Amino acid sequence: MKKVEFILTLLLAIFMKNTYKLIWSDEALFNLKGIIDYLENRWTKREIKRFALLLDRQLKLINDNPFLFAESDKSNGLRKSVLSRQTTIYYRIVDNEIHIMTLFDNRQNPNKLRKK
Repeated sequence: MKKVEFILTLLLAIFMKNTYKLIWSDEALFNLKGIIDYLENRWTKREIKRFALLLDRQLKLINDNPFLFAESDKSNGLRKSVLSRQTTIYYRIVDNEIHIMTLFDNRQNPNKLRKK
């Protein structure tokens, strides 16, 4: 995206009400379930609640301004938002929708993302 287009996009985001719809892929939901299962088995309810609040805040940031986070070098149009040291949210913007593609465990081989 060119600099002028990026600035115009930011200005439109400021002055227009957000009309994006958040859509979760099956893979992203599967990853989220795995994270929650892991937390339930290894951590306390407090950590699970902390993760849920962190995820909620990050998704609100993405929804309020989807162009806030950088495009990934893994795939054209794929954006990444670091949720924590262990987890990154990868998403695409398609018209008025934000597609959550995956919640990626940063400890995995990054080549797994090339398929997105």
